[in-house]
Amino acid sequence: MLEALQCSESSPHGTVRCALIPILIVAFFVAPSQAQSSEPTVPQRKSQEKIIIDTDIGDDVDDAFAVALALHSPELQILGITTTFGDTETRAKLLDRLLGETGRQDIPVATGTPTVTKSIFTQRRYAEAGRSARTSHPKAVDFILDQIRRYPSEITLIAIGPLMNVGALIDKDPETFRKLRRVVLMGGSIEKRYGDLGYAPPRGPEPEWNIVNDIPSAQKLFASGVPIYMMPLDSTQLKLDEVKRSILFQAGTPLIDALTLLYHQWGQETPTLFDVMTVAYILEPDLCPVQPMRIRVDDKGFTRPESGAPNALVCLNSDSEAFFRLYIRRMLAP
Repeated sequence: MLEALQCSESSPHGTVRCALIPILIVAFFVAPSQAQSSEPTVPQRKSQEKIIIDTDIGDDVDDAFAVALALHSPELQILGITTTFGDTETRAKLLDRLLGETGRQDIPVATGTPTVTKSIFTQRRYAEAGRSARTSHPKAVDFILDQIRRYPSEITLIAIGPLMNVGALIDKDPETFRKLRRVVLMGGSIEKRYGDLGYAPPRGPEPEWNIVNDIPSAQKLFASGVPIYMMPLDSTQLKLDEVKRSILFQAGTPLIDALTLLYHQWGQETPTLFDVMTVAYILEPDLCPVQPMRIRVDDKGFTRPESGAPNALVCLNSDSEAFFRLYIRRMLAP
């Protein structure tokens, strides 16, 4: 290299050529490090967010998709999963099998008080065919209260089923319940009812499943003073169509294989991933921007906006495409 520089000095343009060579040498060594530093990085949270999921898994299949997203999200620390509504013990067995097959037996499962219901437990065969080392489950209300006392003001309760456990928590220990960080709720209907997908003018609200199946508990929740992040029908009618299912189900991981089996036992064609938005919102709040509202739950189960001090942050519109990009990419990631 030195000889090349010396030879170039005899050229009329030698000074220019000699000046360029060192610059290229520096660029060769410096550019790679600059390129590496400019690569996009995933923002890291300071700590995992502690969550408890309260679910009626086993009827509609969206609960299983919501639990799956939480299991595949390292940003979340799942302190436990509690079952609510109907046959809560069989729901717990379903979770035991799902967690066992995906290597997450470390997550506690607790059961709510059983209730009488006419809803169809579509995924019962999956639950009853499972084999788990667990022979019993703690009571959901006692479990949640113990966790809140251990981690005051740190826990997000994700409520994706009828609110029996929530009402029982408030009845038993309202002071401890108020030490939740927040409740992220799939429930209610503000402007849109079932089937309003945004392609036609909204037909107005209607009582939504999770609210109408325990109206008194819903009323207690909205009067509790705990921060509520509400994902109603307006923003959660997210259709997992055939193309998206094909991409997702071909992954062949234990978790997605379990989802595939639960989907087929559910026995319908296109799932609506209502409940999944609660978990997705925690991961990416921009998917479902919220606005402060005062919500009153009336005696028929309608969630009525009214004037007054806000008691909830409500998402009325969500980004469906961004939601599915998040969901499918996250579930396909190693």
